[in-house]
Amino acid sequence: MGRPAAASWGFASDLDDIAGEVAIVGVGEAEHSKASGRGSHEIAVEAIEAALADAGMEIADIDGIMFSPAMGDQLDEQAFRERFGVQHELWTSHQGGGMVWAGTAPHAAARAIRSGAASTILNVFSVAWATQRSSMTGGPGQFHADEQFKANLEIPFGWFPQPVYFSTIARRHMAEYGTRPEQLGSVAISARRHANGHPGAVMRDKALSLEDYLSRPMLADPLRVEDCCLISDGGAAYIMTSTERARDLAKTPVVVSGVGEGHSGSGAYWSQQGDFTATPQVFSAPRAFAMAGIAPSDVDLLTLYDPFTIVTLMQIEDMGFCDKGEGGAFVQGGRLDFDAGGLPTNTHGGMLSHAYVLGISHVVEVVRQLRGEAANQVADAEIGVYGGYTGHMASTLVLTTES
Repeated sequence: MGRPAAASWGFASDLDDIAGEVAIVGVGEAEHSKASGRGSHEIAVEAIEAALADAGMEIADIDGIMFSPAMGDQLDEQAFRERFGVQHELWTSHQGGGMVWAGTAPHAAARAIRSGAASTILNVFSVAWATQRSSMTGGPGQFHADEQFKANLEIPFGWFPQPVYFSTIARRHMAEYGTRPEQLGSVAISARRHANGHPGAVMRDKALSLEDYLSRPMLADPLRVEDCCLISDGGAAYIMTSTERARDLAKTPVVVSGVGEGHSGSGAYWSQQGDFTATPQVFSAPRAFAMAGIAPSDVDLLTLYDPFTIVTLMQIEDMGFCDKGEGGAFVQGGRLDFDAGGLPTNTHGGMLSHAYVLGISHVVEVVRQLRGEAANQVADAEIGVYGGYTGHMASTLVLTTES
């Protein structure tokens, strides 16, 4: 049986062309760690203060804030006002935060800036899931356990939590395309090498070789522990304004050149996705690349939402960096390393080894790479891409240096 036609199982959102309208002018991260005892608001404040300092701005300059109220206890407008003593009017949007929205927030921000609703917009996301895990509440599994369809029609059959979902997907990918364990291991090893070179990574002191990887016991066959993302405390923020205004600010502007958003049509029920070994990057990436006027071969570095190694591999295929089914061969031999001359990917370590802050630090990493400020600096980086993912949704954000 052939693969389902893309149009039969998903679609791309029809986003306005905002290429070149908005730039990211400040980025900041909180400390990423194992259980810290901190709350998510405290973590968010630390990230915001770092982003403001990076941009050379004051809190009074911020007249817009984006966050994701669905993703736990986020720093919302009220908490932002209370923590920073903000009295002025704020444009607010729930279309921000991490995951897919770390990639699409600049699109919403560009439209707000275009309309005059705001001029300088903050996107922020934080988690304290490592701290919360000690009480066995919260965290990524909680959202799935609380969803009624899953609770009644997936969990009773043992299809829960996330490592089980993606072990099923990985096994199917192996059956269809011959993908091998050492190829998944190549993704994990590259991420760990990058984390080892990054001062803010949770796993900076833990090396990983292929022999180490293959000797680990299975967590959910065929996934080992290193195939799975961390659970951590941490967060990040970035600040956006018009490209014209950005030219007068402290740091070199990083311009938003393309945004895409794709949907699988299956909602949160990945068991129902029409093409089980694909991601909605099939729909998202072509739109973003077209808006930016680039091809996959033009991309200098890539950061991908990487809850599991198989998700990194599938997104590389689905974004057009190689043909479908060739991802395993594509990632082998250290080709994702920042200095290997292949496709530098998750050069900070990703969620596998840097921190599990749901993609917003991936955007921060692209910005730092394009400024020439990264710990694992890619030589002559001018075009960077973030791929966001939630299972049934994907986003693609193309960032460039200004010519």
